[in-house]
Amino acid sequence: MQKGIREEELSDSGRQRQIVELLRDRPFASVRELQERLGVSAATVRRDIDRIDEAGEARKVYGGISALEGASQAEVAYARSYDENRDLAVEAKRQIAALAATMVRDGDAVIVHGGSTCFHLGVKLAERNIRLYTNSMPLAAYLSDHGHCSLTVAGGDLHREPGIIHSLTQAVPFYGSKFFLGAQGLGQEGVLESHPLLVRSIVDLSLCADQIVVLADSRKLSIHARNIALPLSRIGTLVTDDGLSEADARMLEDAGVMVRIASSSGAIQ
Repeated sequence: MQKGIREEELSDSGRQRQIVELLRDRPFASVRELQERLGVSAATVRRDIDRIDEAGEARKVYGGISALEGASQAEVAYARSYDENRDLAVEAKRQIAALAATMVRDGDAVIVHGGSTCFHLGVKLAERNIRLYTNSMPLAAYLSDHGHCSLTVAGGDLHREPGIIHSLTQAVPFYGSKFFLGAQGLGQEGVLESHPLLVRSIVDLSLCADQIVVLADSRKLSIHARNIALPLSRIGTLVTDDGLSEADARMLEDAGVMVRIASSSGAIQ
């Protein structure tokens, strides 16, 4: 019996070392991904995450575990593909999208940018009596098949990665009350992106709305991409999850950004 206990402890320690090593190459790992990678249950992964967090080797966040700031070389300018990013922190993104959808009233005209969290928002708005403009190829395809809202799709060239439609010369034929966008990273500098095309499209669309609302799960505050798409002074509201640290919340609020938290319980804050 004692031998079996020691073997189980070694197994736990081995899994936790694998998780910490994984975070040396990337800023975040989801519970689902770790469950598949390690071949254990979600409950086991969450226990491992709790122990790693208690040991101070990484940070427990909503939906998974995040590398400590500065611990991952990949957190600098590592842009995942749309398909890869779509499967990260899925439940957090859904909760963020659900809260963001409450900010849209019937009759509104809104702009929804490309990105996986914005896609979830578009799904929430599909049946609403609104006008929606998007440059997101996946969202436009979904709304074409499933939506009843008035839909305007960006004109221009199709860029399969990062999954948007954009024109370098064509003006945006739309003005909205709110512009919803995601972010590769978020920090004191503002909304951060590595892909120059995303920076250009964000800048262009930000000029076409009264309010700018960023949808970003809390792990994005540990990712530092190369380019500043928008400074914090341009952002009205951040909708994020309850993994947001107190220090990051203070930094954002001091910059004049309203922070709204989509908690894991579904409560609105």
